[in-house]
Amino acid sequence: MSQKHPIIAITGSSGAGTSSVTRTFENIFRREGVKAAVIEGDSFHRHDRKEMRERQAAAEKQGDKHFSHFSAENNLFQELEQLFRSYGESGTGRRRKYLHDPVEAAPYKQEPGTFTPWEELPAGTDMLFYEGLHGAVVTPEVNIARHPDLLIGVVPVINLEWIQKLWRDKHVRGYSAEAVTDTILRRMPDYVNFICPQFTHTHVNFQRVPVVDTSNPFIARDIPSADESVCVIRFANPKGIDFPYLLNMIDNAWMSRANTVVVPGGKMELAMQLIFTPFIWRMVERRKAVLGVL
Repeated sequence: MSQKHPIIAITGSSGAGTSSVTRTFENIFRREGVKAAVIEGDSFHRHDRKEMRERQAAAEKQGDKHFSHFSAENNLFQELEQLFRSYGESGTGRRRKYLHDPVEAAPYKQEPGTFTPWEELPAGTDMLFYEGLHGAVVTPEVNIARHPDLLIGVVPVINLEWIQKLWRDKHVRGYSAEAVTDTILRRMPDYVNFICPQFTHTHVNFQRVPVVDTSNPFIARDIPSADESVCVIRFANPKGIDFPYLLNMIDNAWMSRANTVVVPGGKMELAMQLIFTPFIWRMVERRKAVLGVL
């Protein structure tokens, strides 16, 4: 953790909804005039799309049915921790982009599914912002979770997470339902071993819970809407959180435990704005105090 060069990390599985949390932070950064160095978690995969498919095919031939993007062997965990460490110490580090589709790839004149070259982070940023799969990973070799000053987990109940992934991969990425289901099954051991444990290290977790029937996510035609869900917000350390203020500002919010607030699903972004804007203020104020900036 660093007062001079703070780090915010959003961690969650594929299809969990981390990108919506990222949009909320982008709005806060823009409103508060914060310059953030943005890191995309997919850029720390070890292999590009073509090589990943080749390695998966080879693994399956050898009887490995659980080769996935979630595992340590297929990600640059040590490089990600080094980036967090370097930024926390000096505000420097390297990043690249993973180009998901033709629209992202076109400006770089590269094929989709490839990485851009590594480049230095821009100078003079106020903080680093990471969004991806592994912002709180802890293994015998690395402890990424110890570096962020604010660590946020996004983890819908599992059926909803699967519905969101199925819908996105079918409608946005053009995959068949069978292909997406195969991916979910193939990733399950790594999901249990590398994704779930992260949420014990996060400072705040957001879990969307549908209030409609999602008992068979593989036949769901639509993602449950915000109004068809509630959001459970759990604080690892509730000290300093103004719960009466949150309950007063968010209609129909209530507390299920001493460290947990439940809000209507449609109020999740408002809750994030109310909770995290003061965090950003404090980070900026501490940074200015350390740097001696009035």
